Amino acid sequence: MVDGGAHGTWGAGDPRDPRGAHGGRGDLPVMPPAPPAPPMPRQAPAAGPPLSEWLRTPRPEAGPGIWRYGHRPRPPEDPDRLEDRQLLGGAALVVLCGLLVWSLCWNGYIEFWVKPLEWFTPDSWREPGGDHVAFVRAAKIYEYLFTVVFFSVVVWMARGGEIWRRHVRPRLRGSRGAGEGTGGGADGSAAPAAEPPGGPSDPALWPQLRAVGERAAADRLAAEIHGGRMNDVDYVRIDRAWQAARSRYEQLPAFTEAVLDRGAAAFAHPSGDRDLPVRAARHDLLTGQVRLGAAPDEERNPYAYRGVRLALEPALLSTSMLVVGPSAAGKTSRVVRPVVESLALQALAGRAAVVAVGAAGAGLGPDEAYDVVIRLGDPGSPHDLDLYGGSDDPDEAAAVLAEALVGDAPGGPVGPGGAGGFGGESDTRRAATALAQLIGPHRSAHGRFPSVPELRELLDGVPVALAALRQACEAAGDGAALRELDARERQSGRPGDPGPLLADRIALLDRPAFAGFFDTGGTTRPFAMRDLAHPLRVRIDLPERGHAEASRLLARLLLAQFTACARDRDERSLFACLVLDDAAHTLTPASVRAVQRLRTANAGVVLALRSLDEVPEPLRAAAVGAVGCRVVLSGVSTWDGEVFAQAWGRDWVKTEDVTHNPDFSGGTLRRALRGIRTLFTGVRATTRSVTVRTVQRERWSASDLAHKVPPGHAVVSLTTFRGEASPPVLTRLGE
Repeated sequence: MVDGGAHGTWGAGDPRDPRGAHGGRGDLPVMPPAPPAPPMPRQAPAAGPPLSEWLRTPRPEAGPGIWRYGHRPRPPEDPDRLEDRQLLGGAALVVLCGLLVWSLCWNGYIEFWVKPLEWFTPDSWREPGGDHVAFVRAAKIYEYLFTVVFFSVVVWMARGGEIWRRHVRPRLRGSRGAGEGTGGGADGSAAPAAEPPGGPSDPALWPQLRAVGERAAADRLAAEIHGGRMNDVDYVRIDRAWQAARSRYEQLPAFTEAVLDRGAAAFAHPSGDRDLPVRAARHDLLTGQVRLGAAPDEERNPYAYRGVRLALEPALLSTSMLVVGPSAAGKTSRVVRPVVESLALQALAGRAAVVAVGAAGAGLGPDEAYDVVIRLGDPGSPHDLDLYGGSDDPDEAAAVLAEALVGDAPGGPVGPGGAGGFGGESDTRRAATALAQLIGPHRSAHGRFPSVPELRELLDGVPVALAALRQACEAAGDGAALRELDARERQSGRPGDPGPLLADRIALLDRPAFAGFFDTGGTTRPFAMRDLAHPLRVRIDLPERGHAEASRLLARLLLAQFTACARDRDERSLFACLVLDDAAHTLTPASVRAVQRLRTANAGVVLALRSLDEVPEPLRAAAVGAVGCRVVLSGVSTWDGEVFAQAWGRDWVKTEDVTHNPDFSGGTLRRALRGIRTLFTGVRATTRSVTVRTVQRERWSASDLAHKVPPGHAVVSLTTFRGEASPPVLTRLGE
């Protein structure tokens, strides 16, 4: 079978296979091969048009974040464009005046309109005994022509063409527009005319295969499409396998054989799934986009984004995204869940790997939508997590673990007598050194890293534990390990030693609720971030109820592990994404810098916060600046809004200054009339002067973000990994 790049087909016994070799908790799921003829996944939530029609719909290039399925670019901006109220009100006035004039003409009050009839007909037709029948016929024809010309002028004066283009035609299209996406949600927008069925470039006929002579495979896949046995995930997955096979000529026979043998089920995901159990958002897998919402057609939004739908895709998420909004504002249901769902679909298509992290019951999708579900603190969890991220290097594992344990530690007195402060990046490095001095010798002596209870005893300096480790190192004859232990013993007890703080932090995981988790004995293979070289769908539930501090520690650990492993991947054709549904107290100076470096690794993170107060104050501006995509939901505070207002900067706008001055113009009679008016109304007559200036103004001020974003809306700015950026756009979420 064609590998398809990083498609996720693992051979039996492959050491890279993240499925493990044993049953029970701690192993990744055993993914059996797909059955010979798997059933077609059900359509959810609503059946859209047939796959062939979905494929033929144009997807023109557009600005960052614009939903491309059936997109019609707006015409160039007209500076003289009338507002809707002015346009419709003026049209109504013109029509009323036109009807009045027509009524006066028709009832004989205006007689000039019949003069052309008299000019162009013989006088004898109107004289007694003349040809009155001919005159009557001519009069009817004239009345018809006059009516057509008259009302054509009325429609022209009322700007009927602009009203048709702006208001009537879009509603007609919307009423008969078809939905989008097979196997996915319907798109309420109408799609423009597409390639006619059966044309030479009809994507439903797989012209890319026919172009290289693979007609049999193309015919089989086309039959699967027209027979309703293929969905959008199947199409994208097989097309990805084809792109990998065409670059290696020797793999073409294997590709053709797989297609002829299994049709739409060829190259299926190792789980055998060809769709998610349910879709809550609208997706276009051909472009990798998921609908986020719609931008209202109003002056506050940039012209190019008014009335369009906004979407997210890997090209945007690779710059990472920060979502800020209070509880119940829609962070999870309207932003995080659609992103996770989109990445899970792309994982089934062999194009992405996703790790979604949230509290139990956070609403990140059902268990059936994932390959790995880890419920930390739940004895019934089917899978486990590797505390060391799958690393074999003690120094690397120690650095990542230290970032999680003390990366957020504030400066302050620690150690015996409270002497010596701890906090900052230099102290994080000291903590990493202390951890490496213990876990390195332990791995050398036992062939594995220490478990949580063992690591806690070593950090606490328990004499029995240290003596046993020293004895094991002596038995192994590892002099370097013994020197590391000697150094650790010399440093322990000194002012500023990180050992006590590390022991206190690791004790958060040495609780009965976590007994049996973070296994290092080798009997099972827990999930590690290094497994993201394959298109895995992973959900990790954190035990926030009763273990809030431990959950924050684990979130920092997962973020540190992800940023370290994503940058070191050899295979970067898969987009890897970590989604933290609650990133409170997770960001550190090192993690903020690491997030910035993910852009070149085809990876990104999504961080959701209730407020920027959940980020250390010195890091707030840096955290907002480190991500390319920002989503600010309704209900944020002015303090949070100030940071985003500064990040979005200023723009040149035209302002009008209106000045009212007392009116002293005119003669005696006019001034007397103004005096009488002032006496009765109490309002003094004034003159009005308008000054138009071009000034710099914040795109969105802190006050606007806090008070002028309606419920269910968000202000969104997006940036691609190439550096193309959209301005902040007010968006109605969920449309």
